[in-house]
Amino acid sequence: MVFYRLWQLEGTSLSLQVTHTHTHTHTLTQPLFCLASSSHRNVRQCILDTRQQLQLLLEENVELEKARQEWEALENIQPALTEDSNPTPLISFNEALQYFQTTDLGDLLKNIQPTIRRTGLAAITHFLFGPPRLHRELLEERDLVFAIAQCHVDNSQTVHMRVLQTIYKRLIGSRLDCPRFGTHWENIGFQGTDPATDLRGTGFLGLMHTLYFVMDPETLPLARDIYKLSQHPTQNFPFSVMSINMTRIALQVLREEALSKECNRRQQVVGVLNEFYVATYLHLYQLWKTQQKTIMDSGFVLKEVELFAKKNPKQMLRRLEVFLKERRAGGIPRGTSPDPQAQQPSPSLGARARMGQGSKGKDMHFTGVCDLPPDMEGEARLI
Repeated sequence: MVFYRLWQLEGTSLSLQVTHTHTHTHTLTQPLFCLASSSHRNVRQCILDTRQQLQLLLEENVELEKARQEWEALENIQPALTEDSNPTPLISFNEALQYFQTTDLGDLLKNIQPTIRRTGLAAITHFLFGPPRLHRELLEERDLVFAIAQCHVDNSQTVHMRVLQTIYKRLIGSRLDCPRFGTHWENIGFQGTDPATDLRGTGFLGLMHTLYFVMDPETLPLARDIYKLSQHPTQNFPFSVMSINMTRIALQVLREEALSKECNRRQQVVGVLNEFYVATYLHLYQLWKTQQKTIMDSGFVLKEVELFAKKNPKQMLRRLEVFLKERRAGGIPRGTSPDPQAQQPSPSLGARARMGQGSKGKDMHFTGVCDLPPDMEGEARLI
């Protein structure tokens, strides 16, 4: 929009002030010799000359305004694929796990802390009365989990980017890729425009757990139930940030060797940890939903979930098994509601166990989880 004042006399000059929205104020000045003359022709010529300058200025400002609007519109455009584009293919948990199994993680393995360091009486008590030690043949698989937990998101790694895209598309139900950075990540419960900034407590393992959750056909309906609750008008919570906290709890329970007995029985670590993560998120979901919790209660709920998970790992896994069995039977497990998306056919729990056997199985270690400082261990919080 253009605003301008009428002619005004300033000494011996004739001035016209033009102000354009979003641009500077321009002033046209013409000598007044023509007005001082008695010749009407000179006055007319002076006005015509000034009018031409004004017209040129107005045209220039119109072009500037048009260019400014086009530039602002360009800044707001998010790169995205169209229906005719080829979206990034989804990645399975196994494929992502195999990537880490074949990647040199030697430097990361030097910094892991797979067990709690105990000294003195605590070490003796743990040795005599604590859980059994993990079988020697499973130590390499356990260490892989903690090494992945040390990994950071690498934008140059195709597998890393596919994991991010898969999580987003499976939760949102989209076919198309989304930009690497942007507010759309907040839609699935990250705290900002870059998911990597939320993984400081669990590293890439936090994404791997979520990948397992959304890619397993039996747990996907539960993941979508939890995601739906996270969008509730009053009971909402950040889905992905909460998921990272569940990974943190699962890692701590593994580090305290509370899962060793189950790992030894099933002869695998990744599969047990994956299911324990889901069981922990299920426990939180049921508490949150049935007790009408809100984000203000998150600290207390996380602490309660963490304490229960550490004391009752076997019961947690058993609850998940019963929950999935009820869902397969067509019933509505406690703490849930009917959801058309949740009634998708899925393989039996026995089939899942067979697919997940061994370190090469379906269940993969979550990458990017960082070891917690000693003074932070056991503390419940939203990362």
